[in-house]
Amino acid sequence: MSMIIDINCDIGESFGVYRMGEDVKMMPYISSANVACGFHAGDPRVMHHTVKMAKAHGVRVGAHPGFPDLVGFGRRNFDMTYEQIRTDVLYQLGALSAFAQDAKWPLQHVKPHGQLNNMAMINPEYAEAIIDAVYHFNPELLVISYGGLLTEMALQQGLMVAYEIYADREYQADGQLMPRSMPGSVIQDVDTILERTMRMVTDQEIVAVTGEHLPRKIDTICIHGDTPGAHEIARRLSAFLQENGISIAPLKSAANT
Repeated sequence: MSMIIDINCDIGESFGVYRMGEDVKMMPYISSANVACGFHAGDPRVMHHTVKMAKAHGVRVGAHPGFPDLVGFGRRNFDMTYEQIRTDVLYQLGALSAFAQDAKWPLQHVKPHGQLNNMAMINPEYAEAIIDAVYHFNPELLVISYGGLLTEMALQQGLMVAYEIYADREYQADGQLMPRSMPGSVIQDVDTILERTMRMVTDQEIVAVTGEHLPRKIDTICIHGDTPGAHEIARRLSAFLQENGISIAPLKSAANT
């Protein structure tokens, strides 16, 4: 078996005096970094440092725009208009692009964060607003998505989509992520994560917590940087995949295989 897969991580989510995640420890084991853009987390210093650190490790960077929700870490539902979503996403893309340009390390992708991402799976106005912002900012950017309307609208607009699975999250029967409020929605046992991720990648399908098998072309695996022990999950998963003949590479290599 010869396969290439990307490992992405939500990163740069500290801000001010607050520290979130284990970014330094994660970098050696990932190939793409989703950098918080200051709305749900992150600030100018953290964004600048994160992009520079990613470049030093050869990790490609992408924007991780979210709701304007530092208090709720972008994991609360917001009732916003099309124009509000579109301009908020444009603002965040522009902010991270400035630091990427400063570091001479170009943006590779966009991955909406948290509830902005989840709501865009099922809300056509949210999905269209996000895709419109990405397309008019830079149509060469990849969109990381785990399905739904966000994927459909990105493809309709002619954007390249990298299909994502979550190593540490359970799925519902409709392919949506289980809400974090539900017991067992976040998986923390590393052996379980390794086994289920390998099965999803080799079988090219996700398996819902209720047993449904949902076929997917899988390009990238997400590890949440704020999951307890995330760097150990990343270290073991990267090694496990490579031991089983699966190479780790940034998105454009993975998505084209």
